[in-house]
Amino acid sequence: MPTQLSEKQWYIVTTYSMHESKTADNLKKRIVSMGMEDLILRVLVAEIQVPATDKEGLTIPGKTKTKNLYPGYIFVEMIMTDESWYIVRNTPGVTGIAGSSGGGQKPTPVSREEIEPVLKRMGEVDESMYERYHVGDSVKIISGALEGTEGKIISIDRETGACRVETMFFGRTTPADVSFSEIEKI
Repeated sequence: MPTQLSEKQWYIVTTYSMHESKTADNLKKRIVSMGMEDLILRVLVAEIQVPATDKEGLTIPGKTKTKNLYPGYIFVEMIMTDESWYIVRNTPGVTGIAGSSGGGQKPTPVSREEIEPVLKRMGEVDESMYERYHVGDSVKIISGALEGTEGKIISIDRETGACRVETMFFGRTTPADVSFSEIEKI
């Protein structure tokens, strides 16, 4: 069956909280065993590494732990067909697909603008994301030391993924170098 990669979309799959990784692994195994790699392209659990803390809440130097940003959800990039939809929704651990109203109706995909911040928080940046960002655009820094700071893009280096953002710091305009994965358009 010929398919176009331009048809690929992101979908939010629901699962039991704390079973996201197991469900994602189940789905990845099914994709391979059923030869669906050309239709179901990526399966992601929104996990990041954060500093580990002790019982008093103090950071333990050199230790990290995994934090799930969206408990009960996994993200699947796929080309929606009857077969791919069947594989995903009938995978052990999957409780549903967000945007599906039931009655045989296929789910609604997540828009690029909605999925992009999720992907960036996990460090998943692809070339198509750069198309939406231009010098002069207003952005918010979503992670790192300057998290929550707003500013304007001064430059973007697609090769290195570095961005220079002009921010207000102590009442002064200050350029800050951040990773492209750390900014979100506002």
